[in-house]
Amino acid sequence: MIVRAVVEGRPVDADARFALEARYGHFTAMQVRDRRTRGLALHLERLAAANLELFGARLDPAAVLGAIRAVLGDDLRDAGVRVYVVEHDGRPRVVATAAPPTEVATRPQRVTAVVYQRYLPHIKKAAGFAQAHLRRTVAPLGFDEALLTTADGLISEGAITNVGCWSGGRLVWPDAPMLRGTAMGLLEGIDVPQERRPLRVADLPGFDLVFLCNSHGVVPVGEVDGVPLRQDGPTLARLLSCYDAVPWDPLD
Repeated sequence: MIVRAVVEGRPVDADARFALEARYGHFTAMQVRDRRTRGLALHLERLAAANLELFGARLDPAAVLGAIRAVLGDDLRDAGVRVYVVEHDGRPRVVATAAPPTEVATRPQRVTAVVYQRYLPHIKKAAGFAQAHLRRTVAPLGFDEALLTTADGLISEGAITNVGCWSGGRLVWPDAPMLRGTAMGLLEGIDVPQERRPLRVADLPGFDLVFLCNSHGVVPVGEVDGVPLRQDGPTLARLLSCYDAVPWDPLD
């Protein structure tokens, strides 16, 4: 539920609803706590790269930070913030929204494989109908997230998450087209051996730990399509410790 929105630093009014209804553009989503967020540089890099690709224009990071500060105002210290860059009148506009903060799930997640690959998967696009529909479809079946796969089961990512695996002290990511999330980017920076390789759903039971990550945090996967997955306690504790050690960047 959006509680506040600004367009280029100005509060949204009836004439500016175009910004929230725009279909062509990109965005990033972050959790803000005490007016800080994790991976601010990654959010800015994501927006800059997508803006150059979609609009052929550079994006001023000061405009992004200004939008975040404007939507938080003087009173919001904790929030779920999204920054959109959407097209209107032939040029990109920066929009920021604030909603109540979201905490990471506290229980292992149940996931199901869905054959679907996103168009331009490396860009976090403003219109996310397909992913939203997939999650709404699997939720009544008791699943928390959908794993996006090719027809032969090659995993790319979750509908709104990245998928990671841990085995023998090594962090393994899918080698497939995907959106490189900010949480994934932060975990790629921890001091742990890592690799990318093709991963299929059938491979998941062989890992010590399978997890999902996004701006909400990191959560283990308990089962995939009814098949229980290992949840090695020390491995999970190490992963969570590494993620919790990531500093929060000030927004003011």
